[in-house]
Amino acid sequence: MRQKDKTLPSQAQHRKLTKKALFWRFVFVTLGAVLMAVALEFFLIPNNILDGGITGISIIVGYLTGWRVGFIIFLLNLPFIYIGYKQMGKTFALTTLYGIFILSITSILLHNVYIVTDDLLLDTVFGGIILGVGVGMVIRAGGSLDGTEVLSILLSNKLPFSVGEIIMFFNFFIFTAAGFIFSWERAMYSIITYFIAYKAIDLVVEGLNQSKSVWIISEEAEHIGDAIIARLGRGVTYLKGEGAFTGDKKRVIFCVVTRLEESKLKTIVNDFDPNAFIAFGNISEVKGGRFKKKHIH
Repeated sequence: MRQKDKTLPSQAQHRKLTKKALFWRFVFVTLGAVLMAVALEFFLIPNNILDGGITGISIIVGYLTGWRVGFIIFLLNLPFIYIGYKQMGKTFALTTLYGIFILSITSILLHNVYIVTDDLLLDTVFGGIILGVGVGMVIRAGGSLDGTEVLSILLSNKLPFSVGEIIMFFNFFIFTAAGFIFSWERAMYSIITYFIAYKAIDLVVEGLNQSKSVWIISEEAEHIGDAIIARLGRGVTYLKGEGAFTGDKKRVIFCVVTRLEESKLKTIVNDFDPNAFIAFGNISEVKGGRFKKKHIH
């Protein structure tokens, strides 16, 4: 007997993005790709300074062949866009394809148009910052500008290494190749650029006002919770727990605070229970609930 076809409830089906969401995605991906092209053509490529991943390989290939780096970036990323489509879906693949297309076209148009400075340190620092901001904007919009990350995600499922470790493995060979082809000085500047870009990406993706999730286990949970509400203006949630060794019932406090409130929270907990267990975790984004702080009279 054939089973009836089951359809997902309307809430569980994939919802199309609104026109407003599509517009802002388009804006962020376009601006991010243009910023990355500016960083490459105005700061990095003229001085033989590399980024990691496919972009770094493209700069090396462009130097050896004389081809435009923008064209090489687009060509080398095509297989990874297909992989991204298979692994992460149509939306990610289309967003990435559009971003890399804009990056490639802008890079070709800006080639040899303008060089900001001949100071290698300034090129390294500002090139890395602008590149990182651009890449971060595209990541926040749900895309990518480098296929190495897509490949690393795929390989991490089959190898006993994390995505970050695989990316670092690729980049080790890229920067080593840069040392032989350009110079070891340029390779070292490239490593500096890479790490500056990496931190800039984190800043854009996670934001300046990074929040902290907090778990507190204490016999004075109710008093601590009341004090957090009164003195910090933050909502708290009580969770039920049980000690693994003693079997005692525990009351666990969960709440979210900003980094600036972390120290005050510790003071509040210490006032009621110096032996309380506290665990903090980083949160890049908070939505919904009652997180926005209310003014306490």
